[in-house]
Amino acid sequence: MGSGLTVAVFGAYGHTGRFVVAHLLDRGFVPLLSGRDAAKLRACDPDLEARPASVGDPASLDRALAGAAAVINCAGPFATTAAPVIEAALRAGIPYLDVAAEIEANLDTFTHFTERARAAGTVILPAMAFYGGLGDLLTTAAMGDWTTADEAHVAYGLSSWHPTPGTRAAGAISRQRRDGRHVRYANGRLEYHHDDLPTLKWPFPDPMGPQAVIGEFTMADVVTIPSHLSIPDVRTYMTVEAATDLLTPDTPPPTGADERGRSAQTFLVDVVVRSGGDERRAVARGRDIYAVTAPLVVEATDRILTGRTRTAGVASAGALFDAPGFLRALSPDISLELRP
Repeated sequence: MGSGLTVAVFGAYGHTGRFVVAHLLDRGFVPLLSGRDAAKLRACDPDLEARPASVGDPASLDRALAGAAAVINCAGPFATTAAPVIEAALRAGIPYLDVAAEIEANLDTFTHFTERARAAGTVILPAMAFYGGLGDLLTTAAMGDWTTADEAHVAYGLSSWHPTPGTRAAGAISRQRRDGRHVRYANGRLEYHHDDLPTLKWPFPDPMGPQAVIGEFTMADVVTIPSHLSIPDVRTYMTVEAATDLLTPDTPPPTGADERGRSAQTFLVDVVVRSGGDERRAVARGRDIYAVTAPLVVEATDRILTGRTRTAGVASAGALFDAPGFLRALSPDISLELRP
């Protein structure tokens, strides 16, 4: 468990940040609250230390991370926040984790910090969240003893999707960076295009059953999975209802529906990897994509700080950790089913 180690949370008062702070406390860590709004930090938890900081003020970030064992960045858009907070983590000599779902921001992290993080012997872990991290862990677990596969498919069965303001802001930046194009990972590379996205049927396991999905509804898995697995085609899919929620401007943000503040949203993530005529599958079920990010990133923090990693530098969750063991450790927040 956390053993009283201090972990800085940048963006601690955001929707996901609050779940992360609560889960750190549950695991025995001491959260150190940071972000640009001092009043919101004080209101977040008056019993915890708060250190205001801005990505435009490197000295304030240095003060915020002083004495911390690691930093978790929950403040999107990560196109703006990731690089400055990573720089501060490198100056402090501590691991950095974020919950970025932004494809381009995650690519930037791999592109700009891989060599420096490896030389420093530290860990930089982007996309340690529902999107990017979970799909990567499931794909890695499904691969088992395979060293290569022909294709990987990650299908998201969400009952609904009430996006946070941060999700909407991040999506706007990503669309701007892509000039309105769509993106997919095929033939071993990212391809930007203007093709219409197809509507397909995905055979989700029971009790969900077959559902209409948007094909090539591309998420951060197209960065995390190919970063360490030899799979030339990685496709992601989203249930039509959830995609419609996300794309509708007046869909309200999530609201708490239980004692932990989780929404009523449920999810099923169905991963299929294929090699030749063989197929392997991994399935995860749970509740609230924002809330479940907290056990994902806190478990990762614990494993990094206790030396249970496979590499250093910039790496995705599947490259860093024993994927099946990691996923089983997330019970009861996530139920896991492997079908070799």
